[in-house]
Amino acid sequence: MPFFSISGSDFVEMFVGVGASRVRDLFKQARENSPCIIFLDEIDAVGRRRGSGLGGGHDEREQTLNAILVEMDGFGTDEGIIVIAATNRPDVLDPALLRPGRFDREVTIDLPDVKGREEILRVHLKKVKSAGDVDVSTLARSTPGYSGADLAAIINEAAIMAALAKKDEVSMEHLEEARDKVRYGRQKKSRKIEEEDRKITAYHEAGHAVVASVLPEVDDPHKVTIVPRGRALGSTMVLPDKESYHMQKKKMLGQLSVLFGGRVSEAQFCGDISAGASDDIRRATELARAMVTELGMSDKIGPINYAERQGSDFLGTELMSGKWHSEETARQIDQEVEGVLKQAYTLAERIVRENSAGIEAVTQGLLRFETITGDEVRKLLAGASLDTLRPTPPAPPTQKPTASAPAPHTTTSFPRGGELPGKPGLSPA
Repeated sequence: MPFFSISGSDFVEMFVGVGASRVRDLFKQARENSPCIIFLDEIDAVGRRRGSGLGGGHDEREQTLNAILVEMDGFGTDEGIIVIAATNRPDVLDPALLRPGRFDREVTIDLPDVKGREEILRVHLKKVKSAGDVDVSTLARSTPGYSGADLAAIINEAAIMAALAKKDEVSMEHLEEARDKVRYGRQKKSRKIEEEDRKITAYHEAGHAVVASVLPEVDDPHKVTIVPRGRALGSTMVLPDKESYHMQKKKMLGQLSVLFGGRVSEAQFCGDISAGASDDIRRATELARAMVTELGMSDKIGPINYAERQGSDFLGTELMSGKWHSEETARQIDQEVEGVLKQAYTLAERIVRENSAGIEAVTQGLLRFETITGDEVRKLLAGASLDTLRPTPPAPPTQKPTASAPAPHTTTSFPRGGELPGKPGLSPA
């Protein structure tokens, strides 16, 4: 049947009355082609709550919304016309737009689970030529929280990387690098970093990785790197073993300790602290304040929501509902947040102190290889040496050149740490 699609912003013009006129024309055309479907994309452009914001007044957008409301369920209701709309901001829509008779059914499109991510990846992989080592299920498990657009971007980035590398097909290595690039940013291997800065970054990331490996309630690290990516000098990537829909208090406290692991490791092994933990401290503070004020995880404050009002005065929220508690309660909240953060910091200090040998091993691994996997972190913590961590593959047997066959062309590859294979201390020219 006929399908009419229009964006919410298409109704809005600089001329007064054009939006409402376009609404009437749209529904008139729909009645002439009944039965049909009308799809309004980004309905929040014209469907925001009326009378909101500072100043008020007769808005052209409100006039357009009134025309939509009348056409959908006014005195003369239309038969055989189904109206569908989409928005990312259902919280700012006018209540009259959501009442029965208008948009009375809400369909929430959540982020895909592991099965959904696998199916989405298979759809986009059909457009590119993939190698035999591509494991879609493994890639789906390692992308929790990714949307469909993120997954499509992963395939696109992997195809670009394969083309730049003069490859005929996309391999699993390209897909894993594209996954990290979509979430954390592009690697910057060309950036010149002093050895002292590399050492500080390695100790910082080793602290994150070791604390995450020791705490049982926290997911194990998937990859640790000191290669700059995005705005970060290094990163510790943690991927959950399974889909989790509940955040328990013990796990959140463990996450706070993991965030503080980098700062604690710097203080203990470098003799000083740097500004590299600023983002960790910010995220830990936000998480601790949410635990106390929103999630009711403080025994002293209790299960009461003391969160500050969220939203904007221009999107239909009340002007005078900023704070719902007294100054004394605010002081107690600050004390509880401080207590939660100190508890997590103390736990991180104890783990780093008890596993100093493991942090030294992981740090040396990062300084040599720059990027190590979660399995390699566990091997180093179990006592494996760096020389046995990545054994050098045996050299292929050489054949004497014959008169008919040219001499084979040999190349020498260097490890990413910059040392010749089997000869530590020698650097390539």
